[in-house]
Amino acid sequence: MGIIMPDGCRLSARVWRPVDATDAPVPAILEYLPYRKRDGTTARDALTHPWFAKRGYACIRVDMRGNGDSEGLMEDEYTQQELDDAVAVIRWLADQPWCSGAVGMMGISWGGFNALQVAALKPEPLKAIITLCSTADRYADDIHYKGGCLLNENLGWGATMWSYSSRPPDPALRDDWRALWLERLRNEPFLPSVWLRHQTRDAYWQHGSVCEDFSAIQAATLAVGGWGDAYKNTVPLLVEQLDAPVKGIIGPWVHKYPHFATPEPRIGFLQEALRWWDHWLKGIDTGVESDPDYRAYLMDGVRPARWYTERPGHWITEDRGATSHLPTVTLALSDKGLGEAGPLSAKIRSPHHCGLDGGEYCAIWLGPDMPGDQRADDALSACFDSAPLDQDMDIVGAPRLRLRLGSDKAQAQIAVRLNHVHPDGASTRVTYGVLNLTHRDSHTAPTALTPGKLYEIELDLDHIAYRVPKGHRLRIAISSAYWPLIWPSPETAELNLTEGEITLPQRKPATLDECTFPPPDAEEPWQIRSLREPSNSRRVETDMNTGTVKLMIDDDFGLVQDCAHGLISGGSAHETWSIHPDDPSTAHGMCRWVQDLRRDDLHLKTEADCKMWSDHGHFYLQATIKAFENGSLVFSTTKEDRVIREHM
Repeated sequence: MGIIMPDGCRLSARVWRPVDATDAPVPAILEYLPYRKRDGTTARDALTHPWFAKRGYACIRVDMRGNGDSEGLMEDEYTQQELDDAVAVIRWLADQPWCSGAVGMMGISWGGFNALQVAALKPEPLKAIITLCSTADRYADDIHYKGGCLLNENLGWGATMWSYSSRPPDPALRDDWRALWLERLRNEPFLPSVWLRHQTRDAYWQHGSVCEDFSAIQAATLAVGGWGDAYKNTVPLLVEQLDAPVKGIIGPWVHKYPHFATPEPRIGFLQEALRWWDHWLKGIDTGVESDPDYRAYLMDGVRPARWYTERPGHWITEDRGATSHLPTVTLALSDKGLGEAGPLSAKIRSPHHCGLDGGEYCAIWLGPDMPGDQRADDALSACFDSAPLDQDMDIVGAPRLRLRLGSDKAQAQIAVRLNHVHPDGASTRVTYGVLNLTHRDSHTAPTALTPGKLYEIELDLDHIAYRVPKGHRLRIAISSAYWPLIWPSPETAELNLTEGEITLPQRKPATLDECTFPPPDAEEPWQIRSLREPSNSRRVETDMNTGTVKLMIDDDFGLVQDCAHGLISGGSAHETWSIHPDDPSTAHGMCRWVQDLRRDDLHLKTEADCKMWSDHGHFYLQATIKAFENGSLVFSTTKEDRVIREHM
């Protein structure tokens, strides 16, 4: 189905709806993404949208402008054009004879972001949204910057989109597919160049950050997240800040929908969503307004692992608000450890490869992406251990660290981990935070450090719900590097800690589930024929001659054929992150993506290669796209850029 925008651009949509919807109109649920409904999100769409359609809803999955089978060009993420198109789609849906006039919007990640952003624009037909794995603050809590530090995901996800948006439409759907493909390739932006030109929280990031005005959102909002995901802070933030009707659910999951996510336990997310839609789009009393404001999965403390298929624990609830009202305990950092009063005099000068056991910033591809045993990183950090706990401790909320410190350089960074130390010494990361010390007072107007001067800083770690068992210890580990999660400061800095304390939000230990969910349900899976099985690997390599340390990530997403329409699609990604422990100027990132599309005797392929490195004053970027038709090169371009480092 085509939806024509006010400027004439045609967006491509797939619709699932009840067969009698024209005679008995139903509400519409929109999911609006750049990730290609034909061969990108098809697996999850098959599980989700027909399920709602069988229960009285029209579900519409729209390819954004410049992606998939839609016309136009994509310029950036969350542009005003993207949001205006979404509003136009919502109004178009409300006017259809099969629509009751009420519209909901649902999405995960990009779709969760723009659901919040579109809700803030207040299109009249939009009555409710369900936002999953999203953020309210594009600067502080997305894939670009964290604590004012440059996330390497800025390059990683930029390379992903460089590859994703360069793919052609399905040739079976459009006679002009080749012209559209070449137009995309000629105009494809390399977004890390854009994002690196906004190293502070300026107007660019304020646009689309709904935290600028929470009151703008009037649609009823169900916010969902996972402790294994990067976006774990948004659910409690929305629960406590929105004036609109709002509820929050956060489980143990990575960056996936909760009815098929890992680690388990999964929940009946579709049933929960149906209760939300039935109430806010159909006016049926399903009891959702009486649900607790906040439902969170309290994970039992377990041994560190790069991947979990299941996390034991309990569901806990807060009837009003999320976690800000919970009691806290404050523990001092001293030379004697954590929770012991006394002087503190600690020097921190971490090797630049510290952080290799930190895992992926955003666990999404189902490889071994979780934080591993922290002992190797702890050995490169200043550590403060508590005495063995005399009872279970349930940490529920965002720990806050206060430090008094100085630096011997004008620019420095810290990474802080709250770890659970087992009796045999194994160290599980509970939660963490990072801070660019030039951003200690402001992300808008950072200022250099005066070497030798002492500063008071505060740092909130990410939200968590985690039980540390009786007899085990807490550890605060502080390092001056956290590679490859964040890009290093331009010089190796030594930090001097003179005072410190951490405030831990605590909750009375839960013994039983305080809420329950139905078991997961879904529609029949996407019917495919597998031509190449997917695989994932992560490897760390140390060059004994040079001392350089490399992390190599390989994700083969396989190759499949759609049994319904015959399109063959697949791809692979490779990343290498290298650095010398003694030299931040050796930091180097490389990402390579290959995308395959095949139909009958037509074979289309794109290869995207992206690199980043730096010196004391600049970041350097290089990106290449090559496009092939039946093995012949039909397009190639290389973009290079140099961007000044601004307190970064």
